[in-house]
Amino acid sequence: MHLAYTPEQDAFRAEVRAWMLANTPKAPLPQMSTPEGFAAHRAWEATLASGRWSAVTWPQEYGGRGLDLIRWLIFEEEYWAAGSPERANQNGVFLLAPTLMEFGTPEQKARFLPRMAAGEEIWAQAWSEPQAGSDLAAVRSTAVRDGDDYVLSGHKIWSSRAVFADWAFGLFRTDPASERHRGLSLILFDLRAPSVQVRPIPQINGYPGFAEIFLDGARAKVAHRLGEEGKGWNVCMATAGFERGLMLRSPGRFQATAARLLKLAADRKLDAAQEAAVLAAVMDVEAYALSIYATACDLMRGGEIGAETSCNKIFWSELDLALHRAAMSILGASAELTTDAGDHDWLDGYLFSLAGPIYAGTNEIQRNIIAERVLGLPRG
Repeated sequence: MHLAYTPEQDAFRAEVRAWMLANTPKAPLPQMSTPEGFAAHRAWEATLASGRWSAVTWPQEYGGRGLDLIRWLIFEEEYWAAGSPERANQNGVFLLAPTLMEFGTPEQKARFLPRMAAGEEIWAQAWSEPQAGSDLAAVRSTAVRDGDDYVLSGHKIWSSRAVFADWAFGLFRTDPASERHRGLSLILFDLRAPSVQVRPIPQINGYPGFAEIFLDGARAKVAHRLGEEGKGWNVCMATAGFERGLMLRSPGRFQATAARLLKLAADRKLDAAQEAAVLAAVMDVEAYALSIYATACDLMRGGEIGAETSCNKIFWSELDLALHRAAMSILGASAELTTDAGDHDWLDGYLFSLAGPIYAGTNEIQRNIIAERVLGLPRG
């Protein structure tokens, strides 16, 4: 497969590249999971919005540019190639926003999307619970109707960005007699509201990248329920498709990592095993990019993407691991001791890549989904 771009697409790439060159911070921002780092990343979201780059595929009335998926892929390639910062509002822009586009009311879209695009409201995902991690249908947190409000009770865990975020989208049981996938609703709630307690969870690097959320009679508006009451499972599965499919992990991110890996390899003498690991990882990056371009073209022609998003999730999460394992092998034990910023980035990236096969649904669960829903195999 050979990618050939139109003159208009090439012009768009040049526009993105020029803007990123002029606006991307010259020095890395502070660690996002710190107060000063999160503030800096929030400010970067506002900078992106000032150029209408924070959500390029969105309709213009919500802060986007109304661009197609091919231009989004081009944008992502240039974004990561420029060394631009990690997105503080990725849960909102890439997960909740597409779900709002599909299931939200006009009032919900007008209320939430422009502020999300501008970085004024940062979002966390509040799905997992202590007894409902990979088995999301086992959630026990409840939302009881009280007039125009829901009264929320329960305990959410492993909520990314929740320590510093403003809002969360959570899955709650609105029918107390329901079981498993039935009787669930997706509700948007304010993390700073009374009776909402956010407790940081330190990651392996010591920073609070996750949080527990305790809800003890917190209130959320019924108007902030996304989709029909009791139909939240279908809404969440649409969000999971965005998370596992195209939006959360674009090829551009891995292409930038592959370019860094090749530079690292060129500066050092490699043995045969290391050369093979680098070659395999770089080839897989290109394979992933071509696959995503093919999927994007199919979607633009009216196609749909379903359970096969689980294949994407397994591939990109294990690809991220392969890239960073290759780099760590080249650096050796010194990677854990170095004070060099570039080498230390590899260690941070490696630690984060270890989580890839777990978040967005564990890869073991994804393989079950592929077996049952893509291959049509019977349950064991």
